[in-house]
Amino acid sequence: MIYKFKSSATGDLIMLGPQGDQLLRLLGREPAPRGIIEVAAMPAALAALQAAIAAAEAPAAPDDGDDARPAVGLRQRLWPMVEMLRRAQAADAAVVWGV
Repeated sequence: MIYKFKSSATGDLIMLGPQGDQLLRLLGREPAPRGIIEVAAMPAALAALQAAIAAAEAPAAPDDGDDARPAVGLRQRLWPMVEMLRRAQAADAAVVWGV
């Protein structure tokens, strides 16, 4: 599945299924073909995404042994949605997908 996030305040944002599913789970939602992020929920959504980014960038435990990081980090993957949410919140516009 491909997610196409839309808002009247921004351009469209397209994400592949696994990344869109991950984004929705970080927001505390179950992946769904349709949905909405209302303006009132945007501060919590932004806080959740920023917390996930901070947790992903935290140094790994010394006994982990795996120093390899993915080529595209969570910050790069989520940045377009963070910006979409900020702009939509400033314009008092919802973000929807699947409609």
